[in-house]
Amino acid sequence: MNCIFCKIIAREIPSEIILETDTILVIKDIRPKAPIHYLILPKKHTPDIQSLSKDDLSIATDIFSVAQQLSHQLPGSQAFRLVSNNGAEIGQIVFHIHIHFIAGQRMSDL
Repeated sequence: MNCIFCKIIAREIPSEIILETDTILVIKDIRPKAPIHYLILPKKHTPDIQSLSKDDLSIATDIFSVAQQLSHQLPGSQAFRLVSNNGAEIGQIVFHIHIHFIAGQRMSDL
């Protein structure tokens, strides 16, 4: 497969791993938009949210569980933002579901 996130998950491409579960890998974004900017990557390759089957909906539960876990590691208010682009027209560049976990800066400052 020629998916960069699949290659990161397979450890073919190095990345800074923040957290890993059986189904999710969290890495630092290489082009951060805030002091804390992680990518939450499901290990199962799925191009976008619309491509999830009913059997795959547990991926969403896993993503939110990991986001909650990450939020408990934040200093202060534990405020954060989750962002997911789905489709080229809206700005998705890598076609493997991923959620941006962004924190540490007021959103009006981005």
